[in-house]
Parts: sequence; structure tokens; C-alpha cells
Amino acid sequence: MAEEVKNDQNKEEEVSLSPKEKETETPVNTIPKSPSDEARQKAENGEEEQPAPVAKKGNLFDRLFANGNRLITLRGSDIAISNETRRLLALFSDGTYLVSKDNRFDGAVYNFESNVKRRKIPIKPPTYVTLNEISAIYAYAERGGGTVDVSAEEAQDMQIMIDFVNIIQRASKKKVSDIHVVVGSSSTILFREGGIMIKQSEYGGEWGEAFVRSVFAAADISDSNYNQNEFQGAQKLGSTPLRGSNGKLMLPHNVLAIRLQFNPIAFGSQYLVMRLLYADDNPEGSSDLRSLGLGKYEEDLFFKMRSMAVGLNVVAGPTGSGKSTTLQRNMIKLLQEKDYKINLLTVEDPPEYPIPGARQMPVTNANTEEEKTEQFTKALSAALRSDPDVVLVGETRSLATAELTFKGALSGHGVWTTLHANSAPAIITRLRDMGIQPYMLNDPELVKGLVSQRLFSKLCPVCKQPIKTREGSPEFNRLKNALGEYGIENVFVAGPGCKECGYKGFKGRMAVDEIILPDSHFLNMIIDNETAKGIDYWISELNGRPLKDCAIERMLKGLIDMDEVERWCGLIDQRPVY
Repeated sequence: MAEEVKNDQNKEEEVSLSPKEKETETPVNTIPKSPSDEARQKAENGEEEQPAPVAKKGNLFDRLFANGNRLITLRGSDIAISNETRRLLALFSDGTYLVSKDNRFDGAVYNFESNVKRRKIPIKPPTYVTLNEISAIYAYAERGGGTVDVSAEEAQDMQIMIDFVNIIQRASKKKVSDIHVVVGSSSTILFREGGIMIKQSEYGGEWGEAFVRSVFAAADISDSNYNQNEFQGAQKLGSTPLRGSNGKLMLPHNVLAIRLQFNPIAFGSQYLVMRLLYADDNPEGSSDLRSLGLGKYEEDLFFKMRSMAVGLNVVAGPTGSGKSTTLQRNMIKLLQEKDYKINLLTVEDPPEYPIPGARQMPVTNANTEEEKTEQFTKALSAALRSDPDVVLVGETRSLATAELTFKGALSGHGVWTTLHANSAPAIITRLRDMGIQPYMLNDPELVKGLVSQRLFSKLCPVCKQPIKTREGSPEFNRLKNALGEYGIENVFVAGPGCKECGYKGFKGRMAVDEIILPDSHFLNMIIDNETAKGIDYWISELNGRPLKDCAIERMLKGLIDMDEVERWCGLIDQRPVY
């Protein structure tokens, strides 16, 4: 091993300097010791290495780029290095030096350190991070808040694309989930912020038509031609420049991708919906379920689901209910718990969020729904033949897909998927209606976990008001009938708004989950359409908690208001409807 390292050291990579550095460079007769020399020498001598400093998590970018600190190994910056070397390390103008912990002894790393020290460029002892973190740092440095660096002449030609980047930039700062562009005689832009549609701006009809066409042209994955009279889907990746911008326009660094849906509408020309998919603040991906709003009860049930090596787990909910985020975090958590010693494959159309350590297989080359179903089925079949331990299916959308998910569970794999269903018990009914045979649905060794999720708007902690301010109102009386004085004392409602919440009364959203780990008796009752009996059995015998009970718990803690509970779960003084 020592000889290999020394041979790599002899293949020294030339590091070129900017003109300014060349002027200040002074010759030196000896190469100073690299910051990693001591660790490398210990490894060669077989000595135990002391734990290396590891970059602290948190807002990594804010700390690294604070006070005008620059990434001087960025392409086109002060130090010119190869792309392969750049993949392994990052050096900042204040001397902060990050190295991939898995590549600390590479010859390219040693050569870089030697050359930098010889040229007297400031360099601190290395901090060891992951390759994902280094990649994210370069992406942040290259893209920043969304690059709009064009000349006045270019700006005139690319004005619509610049408008697109600016709109995405404004939306990403607020963590908007969707942007709606409605084009008619005038064009209206609306943001879905915290689950609420908010009008942002209005433009002329011609601008809107040009905007929709430009967005389609900028997409990375789309049909070959734009047709305003057809329903078309597309996707814009955050890692690539906008097509047609000569590489000068990029999306903000925290936007992973944008899912685009183009729809023709009556009494107008076009209706564009853009779903923004955000990169995680932690480049390694977050496995924290608590930050989504889940409590210890739900976290324990998800742990039990992850601990089962074989079987099917289904997460249900309407569009925009956070199913993909919940699944992503569970998969990251699963990989961490198994120390990345399992083969996790995903089949998605398209992959929405990165899962470090998983092999994510996109469904491509499909334009129509029939083609998508065919390609999705083909990709899932390929995944099951690729030696998986666990398979994540982005969405069970057809009988063919559903049958393959059950085939995966029957053949000794753990399978996770999403489904559009109204509740956790309704997952069984939905699968039965799709054509899955009852003998598979009533097997608790096969059907392991059923989850239904909704996103609830969180009350602003600063301006929320006690429900006593609505004394005498119908909702006040319903709450008193349901929960008595305890409810009156502990329930809050949205206030008038303040600076903290942007004068909305709400700040952020939280997931509320209904989770069932079924047994055969429960499954048989649901299959036989005895839903009410099945729910009672689940609550009394399986320690079940319906979505409404979970939401009321959050309401009594002052996190969500009664209007949100009744919006998703029905009137507070009535039995939950299934």
C-alpha cells in the first residue's frame, strides 16, 4: 500500500495559478509537510489513526461562505485542477480545506496539498467530509441563488428565461411547493405557500404564452415539441443550465428539480403547474422524521415497519401530502440502520429526491400514459431481477404495477410504495378494486404496514389566539361538546398575522399520519366491507390511532387549529368518517 501511495505521489498534478498569484509567488527549496502527511504516515506504519475532524452538520453553506469566503478550487477560480481532483476536495480562500474521508490517501489529494503548500497558498488541516457534501458545496458555489449573469444585449434576448429564474428564486426563498401560471387574456401567477394559494403577480396574455413556451423549451426531460392543445409533462433539473441560455442561467442551488405539467384550459390558452422539489439542507440527506411533525408513537411504528425484512408497506394520501418526503426519509433511515449493507433499488417516474446509498432507476422514454405504464412495469421487473433487498416503487398506478409489488414481497423482498387512497384502511379496498386477489390482501405476512398522511398548516407561535376569542361561535360549541373545558383551555386558532409568519397566521406545515400494522382479522373485515367493525377492532385490539385522534393531539398542543382538523378529518364532535 505504501508503495502505491508513493507511486501516486510521483505523478504530481500541476496546479496552475491566476496571474495575481503568479506575481506574488516566491520560490522555495523544500516542499512543506502536507496537512495529511501525519495521518498518512501513521496509516503506512500500521498505527491507529486518531479520529479525523468531521464537518459539523447544520447550515453548512452559510458557515463556509460567510464573510465573503470564496471557494478557490471552483472551476474558473484561482486554482486550476482536474475535475477528478475537484470531486475529492475543496479549498476556500480562508484556508478551510475539505477532503473526502474515503479518499484521504489518494495520490491526487497528496499532490494537490504538496503543490498548494509549495506555492504558499493558505491551507488549514483537512476536515473530512463525504463526496456528497463536496458535490453539494460546488453546486452551491456554482449556482448560488440562481445565476443571472448576462450582458444587457443577452438579457434582451433571454428576458423571458430570466423572468423564469427570478420567479423560481422568489418561490424557493419561501419554500413554495407549487407555482401556478394561468394564461388567458391576462396571465396570473400564484404560489401555493403552506398549502394556501396566494396570488403573486399579473402580466399580459402575450407574456404568459411566451413564458409557457420558454419553460417547456428550457426543460431537460420533455416531449420533442410543445403543443398548447395537449396535456404534456416535463421536468427541469436543477443541476443543468436552462436550455437556450448558453449555460448562463441556473436554478437556485436549493431547487433539486421542477416537475412541469402543461394543461390546455377552457376560456384561456394554457395552465402551467410547476412542482418545486427542494434539495435537503444536509447533503447526505435527512432521516429525521420528527422534523416532519411525527411523534414518538408514529416513529416507533415506522421503526417496526423498517425492521421487517419482507413484506409490503404502503403510504397513501392525496397529491401534495408529503408521501415522497416521508418515504425518502424512511429509506435513508433504513440504510443507516443497516449500515448501508443492503441493496436498495427505487423505481420512480421521475426520481424526486436523492436517497444516498440507493440505486434510483428513472422511468424514461415514455410520452403517453400507456407508454409510461409499460415502461414503469418494465423498470420494476428489471429492479426485481437486480438482486435487491428492498425496493421502493414511486407509485402503484396500475394493476400490472400492483401485481409486481406483491410479487416482490412474495419473493422475499421488502417493498415500499405510495398509493392514492383516502385513509389507511382504504388502501386495502383500493388494491382490491384494482384487481389484487383477496388471498394476497388478507395475509399479514405480506401486508405489513398501511399509512395515510396529510399535511396540516402550523399555527404561528407568535400571533395565535385562544379559541375563547370565538366564544359562542359554532366551532366553539362543537369543541365544547367534544372535549369540554379541557379543549377550550388548550385549543388555539389562527391570529391576525404578524411579521413572524408574513401576516398569514400560519407558519409551515406538519405531517399527521395514521398507521396500521394489520393482522389477519382486521384485513378480513376490511376485505368483507365491514369497515366500521374493522376500525373499532383496530382501535381497541391493535392500539390504533385514527388520523383524527392524531390531529386532535397536535391541536391540544397548540400546533394546529381546529379549522385544519375539521378540514381533513370532519367535524370535531362527530365520529371519524371512513
